[in-house]
Amino acid sequence: MSGEKDLAVLIQNMEPVVNTGEYVFCTVETLSEIPDIERILFFFREAEAVTIVLEKNIADEWSLDYSYISSWITLNIHSSLEAVGLTAAFANALKKENISCNVVAAYFHDHIFVAEKDAEKAIEALYALRLAQKP
Repeated sequence: MSGEKDLAVLIQNMEPVVNTGEYVFCTVETLSEIPDIERILFFFREAEAVTIVLEKNIADEWSLDYSYISSWITLNIHSSLEAVGLTAAFANALKKENISCNVVAAYFHDHIFVAEKDAEKAIEALYALRLAQKP
């Protein structure tokens, strides 16, 4: 169950979906500052701080600072962590539309965070990429 590696298959079969909600990136010194770790989407430790991503309403409830409100898009295809080129392909498709993206490659799927205002345009660009890849 290691996922698909073939780039053409990945692009042809990906189904980008916008998840419900508004998501924000915040930083904390340590995870012990988080009232309920089960409510965050994910975290990543960096040398400077711990980045957490969570729903905006939870960040507001916990009085966490953020500056970027995003939509979360999941590419519904099980991509292998060893797949080559998928991130570049969708990042380039979004770049052509002047959409910045923040990417998380999890075990089963790739996830893209785009500015909330760009979510619909991003979905259109991802579907256009998919259509362009069809044989």
